[in-house]
Amino acid sequence: MSVGPSGPVGGAAPTTPRDPLALLRTRGYLKLLVLAALLGLPICAVAFGFLALVHELEPLIFHDLPHALGFDGTPAWWPLPMLAVGGLLVALTVRYLPGNGGHEPADGFAVGAAPAVSALPGIALAALATLSFGAVLGPEAPLIALGGGLAVGAVRLLRRDVPEQTASVVGAAGSFAAVSALLGSPLLGAFLLMEASGLGGALLGVVLVPGLLAAGIGALIFTGLGDWTGLGTYSLTLHHVPEATGPTLPEFGWALVTGVLSALAGFGIRRLARFLKGRVARHRLPATVAMGLVVGALAIAFAEATGEPASELLYSGQSALGSLFSDTAGHSVATLVLLAAGKSLAFCVSLSAFRGGPIFPAMFIGAVGGVALSHLAGLTLTAAFAMGVGAMMVAMLRLPMSSVLMATLLLGRSGLTVMPLVIVAVVTAYVLTARLTSAPRNGVPAQVPA
Repeated sequence: MSVGPSGPVGGAAPTTPRDPLALLRTRGYLKLLVLAALLGLPICAVAFGFLALVHELEPLIFHDLPHALGFDGTPAWWPLPMLAVGGLLVALTVRYLPGNGGHEPADGFAVGAAPAVSALPGIALAALATLSFGAVLGPEAPLIALGGGLAVGAVRLLRRDVPEQTASVVGAAGSFAAVSALLGSPLLGAFLLMEASGLGGALLGVVLVPGLLAAGIGALIFTGLGDWTGLGTYSLTLHHVPEATGPTLPEFGWALVTGVLSALAGFGIRRLARFLKGRVARHRLPATVAMGLVVGALAIAFAEATGEPASELLYSGQSALGSLFSDTAGHSVATLVLLAAGKSLAFCVSLSAFRGGPIFPAMFIGAVGGVALSHLAGLTLTAAFAMGVGAMMVAMLRLPMSSVLMATLLLGRSGLTVMPLVIVAVVTAYVLTARLTSAPRNGVPAQVPA
């Protein structure tokens, strides 16, 4: 197909406007900005409520419930029945409610079209059962789906014949608003969704601006609700980050090592998760319960082997990231290695059967691996932590820009100091991950995101 001066020739309609920036000068775009700002308020309130509910259910299930049943503390075997119940709830939701419980996390991190409103209850219930009962997945993927679905549903409630392009932009703005407050920055949310969706060119700014506006206003609401309720903001923040020194030549060598190890670990996690996913799909209910039992057994084995609580191996690891700096002196290298290995296996199993996102488990596994490497000569703790986070993120998500930004901005000023090391580790992991990934069959090129 040739391209003429007025667009594609041959009867096909152009896929993008001749001048996407001309949309910025229309009254319709101004209305879209107002709509995005208004939607950011309730969507962030819903996201806050969802995270608050997860935060309250976790101690209720693993601490309050055993006490209510007459146990003196939480029994060592408690994760087994709880993960089995969580698996049962997820399986029933996936089988009987619309929407399949949301995106299959074993298929990789993806940002597609906003789900239908009818699918949102199933997505929320599957995510609550996953996150609250201790499976190793994060809340970011369900929040993206819930934010986009609520935004598009609200617009179509007001106007049933809303154009598809408008619905897509509004859905993206809703996803921005929901996930940005969790990541601690609208900028991080923007880069993450931009890179995951494949947006680019002049149209990027057209879609990005409503999302940034919704995320910025929503973040204010998120912070306000945290202060008003006294529950906190649930944002990804680290406190008491050790001061970083300038990168050294040995640390650049360790950056290469970190990138290679992360790529190999990420490849193994994805490969095993997809293998297990095929088995789970054929026997959804019993297999999901069995996967929950495996996660519980891994947590118990870790606790028995190290004397640490089983909860360190459960959950996404988001709230435990900051404690790695303060607790590293009390953890031996063997404990750190067992934690990284056990968390990786539990991550594989959770990806295959449960519903949630891969970002926080990948960050935690990378951080633990980096802290373990920091015991070796020539590598400081802060640099190792940042390199591990960035390299493991890109190995799992294959989003290099977002991985660098997440690993460095998370650490504040110290992160900027070690950014060159993070870039080397991320690029190494990214290239090696691409080499390890199987080529498409029959020479058919991989599908490019729309």
